[in-house]
Amino acid sequence: MPPRYLNFRCSVPWLILLLQTLFLIHAFFGFPAVDDTYSPSSFYPEFQDVNHMVIFGFGFFLMVLRRYGFSSTGFNFLLIVLGVQCSVLVEDLLVFLRVQRNEIGMRSLAKAVMSMTAVVISTGAVLGKANPVQLIVMTLVELIIFYVSRCINRTFLQVPEHLTLLHVHLFGAYFGLAVTSRFPEPPPGLDKHRSSPKSDLFSMLGTVFVWVFWPSFSSILAGSKREAVLNTYLALAVSAVAAFLLSALTSKDGKFRMAHIHSAVLAGGVTISHTAHSIQHPWIAMILGLLGSVITILGSHCLQRCFHPALKLQDTSGVHFTFGLPAVLGAVAAVVLCVLERGIETQWDNLSSLGYLVFFDIGAFCQTISTALITGLITG
Repeated sequence: MPPRYLNFRCSVPWLILLLQTLFLIHAFFGFPAVDDTYSPSSFYPEFQDVNHMVIFGFGFFLMVLRRYGFSSTGFNFLLIVLGVQCSVLVEDLLVFLRVQRNEIGMRSLAKAVMSMTAVVISTGAVLGKANPVQLIVMTLVELIIFYVSRCINRTFLQVPEHLTLLHVHLFGAYFGLAVTSRFPEPPPGLDKHRSSPKSDLFSMLGTVFVWVFWPSFSSILAGSKREAVLNTYLALAVSAVAAFLLSALTSKDGKFRMAHIHSAVLAGGVTISHTAHSIQHPWIAMILGLLGSVITILGSHCLQRCFHPALKLQDTSGVHFTFGLPAVLGAVAAVVLCVLERGIETQWDNLSSLGYLVFFDIGAFCQTISTALITGLITG
């Protein structure tokens, strides 16, 4: 047997066994008993939608490279089942330290699955570069840091609990970009770093599944579910239409490019994720979906040609302009909408209080990006 396979057999199984033993010990001594918060008729369908989106949708979404089809789906599934258990352990540790209140039942499990979205997005940036051991270590570190970032936003910057989870796109994209910047550049013309029509087809299938289940992701923990579902769907629909339109306009031959559609159809969901529950006028959600699609396609042109070579970023799945840029746009939109809403409510009288709220909103997003970049560089 070649040495690299012996090394794989001596490292990966034992690391997985060690982690699973730790999770079993936690479940035996510290896992809370199941209570009556489980409500199959109301909560479980949404949880299943999010589960399908993270496991099946993102698993196929990452099938971009022709040589990494099985790795994309297989490693994604392995990281999720390990990461969800790690998330539950970290959350129980925070409850034990009295950093946050205890939420047992299906709600806690849903938060763990949603937290794994950050890891899945980061995995897309290092696809084809990291081995399984590196991916597992990256998953554990990123989950812990993401929970710390959420605690800072919730405790010091007064961000509501369910909104701290919706920073997953912002955190996952920039954490993954920081990690991939520390990997060496692949040799030019390397065959395994290319796509094929078959891999593009499966990746587009994953995009469609993520698109279908995204409204459940945005609304599962929201207080006003009706507004969250309606606004998210409208933003996704407009971003999908704009993706086809802009793809035809920006292509040299005037045809649709699936690379554009693959990334831009999800931009509306990323852009509106932080404000979907609070938007009262559907046309605002539609405009945000349009702007998200525009910034994704224009970013794919400018960033890949100008900034990525200068910064030596090998963004394999394009997570920067698929998730990062729309998330930044959503952060700016959240601040603008907050200013307009509070300003209209107070007749623009109490500007000092309004500036105080804006300061906390901007601070939460800046803290999330800064923590993701710094810890991503260290992890890489």
